[in-house]
Amino acid sequence: MKVMIRKLATGAVSVYVPKKDLEETVVSQQNVGLWGGSVTLTNGWVLELPAMAEGTALPITVEARRLSGD
Repeated sequence: MKVMIRKLATGAVSVYVPKKDLEETVVSQQNVGLWGGSVTLTNGWVLELPAMAEGTALPITVEARRLSGD
C-alpha cells in the first residue's frame, strides 16, 4: 500500500495511509533506522518499509507492506 511518511514538529515520525484516511505515529522501529525494517504504529499496525538511504528526505511516499494489525 502507498503511505506518506513525514516528520512532525515534535520530532516524531508520522505515517499517513490515503486509502484509509488514517494518520498514525510510529511508536517503535525494528531497525536502528527507519528504512528496510518494520515499524509499529499507535493503532497497532506493523508496516514493513522499503530499504532506502538513511538520509532520505521526508516527507516521502513509499510502498509499504502491512504485516499485522486490525
